[in-house]
Amino acid sequence: MTVVQGSPAQEGAALRANEARVAQLLARDWRLLVGDGLVPARSGRTFTVQSPYTEQPIAEVPDAGEEDVEAAVAAASAAARDWRRTPVLERARYAEALADAIDERADDFALLDAIDAGSPITEMRADAARASAGLRVFAGLALELKGNTIPASENLHLTVREPFGVVARIVPFNHPFMFAAGKIAAALVAGNTVVLKPPELAPLSALLFGEVAKEVLPPGVLSIVVGDGPEAPRALVRHKAVRRIGFIGSVGTGTAIQRDAAGTGVKEVTLELGGKNALLAFPDADPLEVARSAVAGMNFTWAGQSCGSTSRLLVHESVADEVVNEVVRLLGELTITSPLDPVSEMGTVISRPHHERILKVIEDARAEGAELLTGGGRPAHLDRGYFIEPTVLAVEPSARVAQEEVFGPVLSVLRWKDEGEAVALANSLDYGLTAAVWTNDIRRAHRVADELEAGFVWVNGSSRHFPGVPYGGVKNSGIGREEGVDELLSYTTVKSINVMR
Repeated sequence: MTVVQGSPAQEGAALRANEARVAQLLARDWRLLVGDGLVPARSGRTFTVQSPYTEQPIAEVPDAGEEDVEAAVAAASAAARDWRRTPVLERARYAEALADAIDERADDFALLDAIDAGSPITEMRADAARASAGLRVFAGLALELKGNTIPASENLHLTVREPFGVVARIVPFNHPFMFAAGKIAAALVAGNTVVLKPPELAPLSALLFGEVAKEVLPPGVLSIVVGDGPEAPRALVRHKAVRRIGFIGSVGTGTAIQRDAAGTGVKEVTLELGGKNALLAFPDADPLEVARSAVAGMNFTWAGQSCGSTSRLLVHESVADEVVNEVVRLLGELTITSPLDPVSEMGTVISRPHHERILKVIEDARAEGAELLTGGGRPAHLDRGYFIEPTVLAVEPSARVAQEEVFGPVLSVLRWKDEGEAVALANSLDYGLTAAVWTNDIRRAHRVADELEAGFVWVNGSSRHFPGVPYGGVKNSGIGREEGVDELLSYTTVKSINVMR
């Protein structure tokens, strides 16, 4: 079993200061951003937000429904014409101003994510920095919104890029603020107005963001609505005025969005969905480096709740023992404590049902024959919070835990004998988001990367994203690409103009 130690700074000044600031931030009336106003739900309904760390209620937030979505889309539609006609470099300046405003409140956004989503404060501070950086990246790409001239005849033929109008952006709980603020950037710079639906399990940083954005953006350019359940997002997806939808989340919800969107019109939908991603370790790679990459790639920091996590470690039998022993050792050194403590290195999972489901997955895997190498339960030194020890299971390829996304801190280890077997294992599932290849043979690296059915591949690395490098999946892991110029252009349509002589 993994040995995890509590933080010696548990009662330290930084932790106390963070707890005090969180208490101040939570002492507010939470509101939706609709048009130019911060408003309650039209029905007057609220729902309770619970911290996965304290297991206690921390906020009552508006429970938006169809009426609120209708109002938000109406405000976005009213603002769309003027926003579209705003010169692109001016829209870029708005994005940069929003990034500046985020930087001024970055610690508040991070603290809310730590208490609301249970992720370590240090990592949530990095998420806030990534959000503002994303806005600046797309501001810098603004002039890529250009058309072409085509010498098709003696006439003048040209193309221009135009925004869709109103865009729906629906984001998940694993990086609440980074996704809420960062994933509106491309749509806004491209000239669309946006209705953002943050996660009901961790909505607080997005609602605070609404207060900040209201002071920066013109009215109606951004609205933020959240509700407890499917009513609000379903109304948003099905609204006839919403012609472009961007979603990050589960495969099941993504396919439901496709069905709902198709029920009310022809809409452009991009999806970044789940993964059961493979890290392939070849015998010529350094086992210690492979182990470090396996731990980083599993994203244990936020309890493995990442669709890009390399949750299958496919390791050659000749180095498997050394790699796995080092993985177990590294996991035993993780500090698991309050997410508000700067020394915390691993957070909670998002909710009690998710916690119970993951523990049941581990139990079922062991009943199927998986060997528990470390972890498997709640950390012994913590009696509250939805924590699960970092868990490593040695499994057969047929095991459910080796085939289905857990979305938790569970790493499956599979051994292989030859390259063909490793690639076949990696490609054997209906997922195809990320993959990693560890080898010192450059020919093998290119060959295997070419054969892998994944949208984003690391060679001798894992986990990291890079500005401007397209990110997205194939097969059931999604459609479309984000984080670069592809994302920016995806929020536009192409119009051809033919000027006849």
